[in-house]
Amino acid sequence: MICELKNILWFDTPHGIGVAMLVIDYGMHQNTVWVIANQKDGRIRHYNSNDISLCINETINFNNGK
Repeated sequence: MICELKNILWFDTPHGIGVAMLVIDYGMHQNTVWVIANQKDGRIRHYNSNDISLCINETINFNNGK
């Protein structure tokens, strides 16, 4: 299943910060794949869910370590 994201979600990736565009779910036997556009160079890459994390969002007090 492919899901287009309507909301902007920023992620920390091995290649820097980026915005998620799509989520690809291959089923329960495989990791979810996130399609993310890199902020610095615009390159679009695919990441397993184990390789990324949501960025801090001070507005909603999310993932700030407090």
